[in-house]
Amino acid sequence: MLGVHHRRRARAPVARRDDGQQLGGAFAAAAAAGGGGAAPERPALPVPRQPARLFGPCRRRAQPLPLRVFLSEWKENKVVISQLTKPELKEDFLHGLKMLKALQSKHVVRLLGYCEKQFTILTEYHPLGSLRGLNETLHIPKYKSMNTWHRRLMLAIDYVSIIHYLHSSPLGTLVMCDSNDLDKALSQYLLTSDFHILVNDLDALPLVNRSAGRLVKCGHRELWGEFVAPEQRWPYGEDVPFDDELMPPYDEKTDIWKIPDVSNFFLGHVEGSDIVRLHLFDIHAACKKKDPAERPSAQEVLDTYKKVLTLLIREAAMPSTREML
Repeated sequence: MLGVHHRRRARAPVARRDDGQQLGGAFAAAAAAGGGGAAPERPALPVPRQPARLFGPCRRRAQPLPLRVFLSEWKENKVVISQLTKPELKEDFLHGLKMLKALQSKHVVRLLGYCEKQFTILTEYHPLGSLRGLNETLHIPKYKSMNTWHRRLMLAIDYVSIIHYLHSSPLGTLVMCDSNDLDKALSQYLLTSDFHILVNDLDALPLVNRSAGRLVKCGHRELWGEFVAPEQRWPYGEDVPFDDELMPPYDEKTDIWKIPDVSNFFLGHVEGSDIVRLHLFDIHAACKKKDPAERPSAQEVLDTYKKVLTLLIREAAMPSTREML
């Protein structure tokens, strides 16, 4: 959810697409200079010449986010305007915009418009916010009916579907690098009002190209902890100081390693979730193989998840197993 620290009224400037449609946001000047645009095959929503509601910068772990986030309204449509506040991160921002434009699909948040010169993007608004707030959302009376093993497994399937999409994207095999701990990984995704998942943050998606011998590294700093894959950790022991030049690169199987931990969060501790975990035990054990080459592909994990869902739905309809679930 967007954290609200203060609210003030401000007039939203208006930018225009080439076809004359209006785009609301904080980027009119640059758009007039030719720096703006709209997502391909995604018509931009017109935003009116009326005050927008400004939501102050969200904060996470006492550190300011690099984006100012505005929520703008037009009739029944709500849109999010995100503007970069740290110029030193412009390359990451522009990479994220490039990915948003290229990867528009049912798995990715809808891009409505953008202005590169103002480092501003306009996206669809999802009031339930990021996946970090999933458990809190499921305890809201309105959504308590969603707090079942079935719905939670469906969310896990959505998540693995997104990983599969990134690994087989139109651009090639992309690695979700902004996922060095569970909290960070969850923050990259949005929960929609009909309880599906969209990937929202795409500014750290390096490309793996095996035929060209191109592997990746997620940043230039040392990574540690059980959440990241073994090949992402410094391999030369504590006696050798970390050196990025000596750190071996890796491939998309780092994403596979993380699937069991993310899915465990999705499954939670509701009635029937332990039965689901039991059925997923073998595929999750395979995901945790130390050798990346021995881990399954995202497609194999997705196929297994779907088979388990079908099996459990069938079993839930049988009197002998209904009590277990």
